[in-house]
Amino acid sequence: MEQILNTQLFGLVTIILFYNIGLFIQKKARNPICNGLLISIILIIVFLKVTNIPYESFKIGADTINFMLGPVTVVLAVPLYRQFHLFKKYIKEILVGILTGVFISFICVVLICKVANADSQILYSILPKSITTPMGISLTNILGGIESITVVCIILTGILGYIMGETVLKIGRIKHPIAKGVALGTAAHAVGTSKALELGEIEGAMSSLSIGIGGCLTVILVPILANFI
Repeated sequence: MEQILNTQLFGLVTIILFYNIGLFIQKKARNPICNGLLISIILIIVFLKVTNIPYESFKIGADTINFMLGPVTVVLAVPLYRQFHLFKKYIKEILVGILTGVFISFICVVLICKVANADSQILYSILPKSITTPMGISLTNILGGIESITVVCIILTGILGYIMGETVLKIGRIKHPIAKGVALGTAAHAVGTSKALELGEIEGAMSSLSIGIGGCLTVILVPILANFI
């Protein structure tokens, strides 16, 4: 049994099984709160706790999925290619929107950590919350944060963006598809982009663009800004 647990297959099968259960519940519930990713995470945690299976055994297979995050993110360039004419037409507005989102994210995290009296290591761990996991882990290592906290913050940010993103856009009366895509991609990375793709191809294209540009700007600017905290 131990030989089976310490293989990539165990982690992969566990992730695929519980993620599909999460998707099934999401489709049946038809409620944004019942997010498939969130449900699968909770089920996996409960499963590992009940069975007393070490996290290290599960992580062997989970690392394979984690490795695929980078290539999968690149696939999001396909809808952008189809809508590239819109990017050229609205390039100034798009870049200003993404840059504004990066700065607002930075300021909000700093203010929250100051109010909560969190130490610098926690602050550095939360700052990469709005970029993809591979970029976020790299950034938190540069800053001196804690990888596990960064990953949790990135996942929660994406899930909240998926659940609340459309509602926030309606409250803010944001109706332009490009503005919707930039907002979701900059604030909630790949999971937010999945919501943007549900709203439309233009929203999905602009959101996938925002992931790349927003991530690069975050990696470049946050270490510089962190020196002034």
